[in-house]
Amino acid sequence: MPRFILAFLIVLFYAIEAFAVDGAALLKQIDRNLNPESYESYRKLINIEPDGRRKEYTLFTVKKGLDKTAFIFLAPASEKGRSALRLGDNMWLYIPNVGKPIRTTTLQSVVGGVFNNSDILQLDYDAEYTVEKAEEEEEGKYLLHLKAKTRTVAYDRLKMWVDKEKKVPTRIDCLTEASMLIKTLNFKDIKDFGAGIVRPAVIETESPLYKGYKSAMILAGIKKREFRDEVFTLTFMPKLETLR
Repeated sequence: MPRFILAFLIVLFYAIEAFAVDGAALLKQIDRNLNPESYESYRKLINIEPDGRRKEYTLFTVKKGLDKTAFIFLAPASEKGRSALRLGDNMWLYIPNVGKPIRTTTLQSVVGGVFNNSDILQLDYDAEYTVEKAEEEEEGKYLLHLKAKTRTVAYDRLKMWVDKEKKVPTRIDCLTEASMLIKTLNFKDIKDFGAGIVRPAVIETESPLYKGYKSAMILAGIKKREFRDEVFTLTFMPKLETLR
């Protein structure tokens, strides 16, 4: 091979490398654009059944670091006082008339509908997934192919479409290890929540496994806040509302 062709190929290789998407760095940026590392938030969760009936829940949520998150129901009255806690892969549900936390799993759902506990008590994506491949898509999007770090993660694989400019997801397909679609999450209505938090306020989901059912999560407010480790313990679960 002539030297000038070899030199050209080497330059071309490094040029391509320079413009390649750093998927790991992008995923970390997405996490921080979606949420501060530690925060409080208010959300409404809506389940819509095939016959049009709706069930609505209001949640107060707190998170600390990569693996501690909890919420308490504020409405409806029938659910008020119930709370949930997630520490990494471990999850508990507190029901006032039971009197003590009971174990639950990421794949179950404390509210029914299409969202499971992992969706509601979401950890950082970077905490649970590694980036197998990052691609540039047309129409101003990146596509990240994510693989779960352990078998305890709710979804084996994710395909995440990302807004190039705002660095937030627009759509996520949740897949089995065999790439069968479990559900799709659509991120909509980007809002400025203050303090540099500009992110989608609405997440809508549907699943081929729950035909006719839909669920939506609406973020009403979110702000950075630091918490003591005591907040993320089983004994504090009945007292989560005192943080408001």
